[in-house]
Amino acid sequence: MSRDKLFAGHAVRRLRRRHGMTQAAMAELLAISPSYLNLIERNQRAIPAGLLVTLADRFDFDPRVLAAGEPGGGAEAIRRRLADPLFADLEVDRSEVEEWLAAAPGGAEAFARAFDRGAGGGGATAPLPDDPAATVRREIERWRNHFPDLDAAAEALADELRLVGADLYGALVERLRVRHGLAIRILPVEALPGQLRRLDLHARQLQLAERLAPWSRTFALAVQCGLLEARTEIDALARGAALDRVAERLFRRHLASYFAAAVMMPYARFMRACEASGYDLEVLQRRFGAGLEQVAHRLTTLQRVGARGLPFFLLRIDRSGQASKRFTGASNTPLLAGEGRCPLWRIHHAFDRSGSVVPQVLELEDGTRWFTMAAAVTGAAVGAGANRVESAFALALGVPAEVAGGLAAARGLDLTGPATPVGPGCRACHRADCPQRSAPPGGRALLINDRERAVSGWTFAGD
Repeated sequence: MSRDKLFAGHAVRRLRRRHGMTQAAMAELLAISPSYLNLIERNQRAIPAGLLVTLADRFDFDPRVLAAGEPGGGAEAIRRRLADPLFADLEVDRSEVEEWLAAAPGGAEAFARAFDRGAGGGGATAPLPDDPAATVRREIERWRNHFPDLDAAAEALADELRLVGADLYGALVERLRVRHGLAIRILPVEALPGQLRRLDLHARQLQLAERLAPWSRTFALAVQCGLLEARTEIDALARGAALDRVAERLFRRHLASYFAAAVMMPYARFMRACEASGYDLEVLQRRFGAGLEQVAHRLTTLQRVGARGLPFFLLRIDRSGQASKRFTGASNTPLLAGEGRCPLWRIHHAFDRSGSVVPQVLELEDGTRWFTMAAAVTGAAVGAGANRVESAFALALGVPAEVAGGLAAARGLDLTGPATPVGPGCRACHRADCPQRSAPPGGRALLINDRERAVSGWTFAGD
């Protein structure tokens, strides 16, 4: 299918059924014929721009939802799953996948979910069905990492705290002392070995480790306020998720952290600052007294109806390439799928350029382009002297290249010019001429020719 046309029949069908409407009723509301709507729902017709605007107006939703809601992440994401050796003998080509998505989107989505939960191959890298982190991540992505009720409650608290004083940390200290009877105590490393925060209800103290940076101390106080004052909102979200005990606790921790970030960076003020500065990470850190990782998290949450920000995704990896945080937000990017990372994506370069942002324009196999910016962050340390161990991570923030023109980090870059050709890791990438390839793609027959040597070292059958 052409990338210039929007085929989203599955999303239109879900929208119609969610509102309990027949095809005839929806067609009448949109001023089109039922037969035309039927063709759209079966992906026999693309959605024209005018009809897209009408849909958004009549049903009050973000039009990007249609483009982002393809079953299983779309044809390329389904093909990556089918590249698993388990399906090597089937030789499913691109046209079959597209026909499957058009004819049975629900079946394609069911396959994707089962595969991602480990029911289909993947070996040790596939998430286990009872992996609480993977379960919580799916729940977060179901909400696109935007929780309107928490944002509203946090914004109201932030406005109230501003009446106390311009110093947010001091205002939070006073709030916890007066309203909740909690004193704040900063303790040396020896008193809190291996811990950053501890609530001592017997002493009525919130104890913070002195190793915490100023913005982390503010964040810790805001988290505690969230657990106490946004309990109703957090309880409602946690109960609605219907998770097991461990996953629910992990989800509650994310929600409390979300609330804390929203207190430090209230939605409306933060959104205005983003637009005025071109989403300048350094400016946003200084203006809101936040750390780089806190700002990066917040950028993935800006999906308020009527005041949406750019659709950022966030990835955090360690030096070995293991991903510890993945938030696709509203971006629907395939760059975060699976466990592999393309070595041509310069996220690892950030470790050697502390304090600098590494910008890059990427192009995937399907022709989609992304603008990313990578930066290194350090965290808590334990031990001393030669035994001191400090955490180090690289963050990658990214948006579709077509919306990155106004970003401060993209100034001077040609977003439509040459881009770095990347893939979702060698086992899921089918680029034949990559000099950095470390392994052949899964599900492709190797072609061995003693009289020739390819640039990549691996030659394999094409589509």
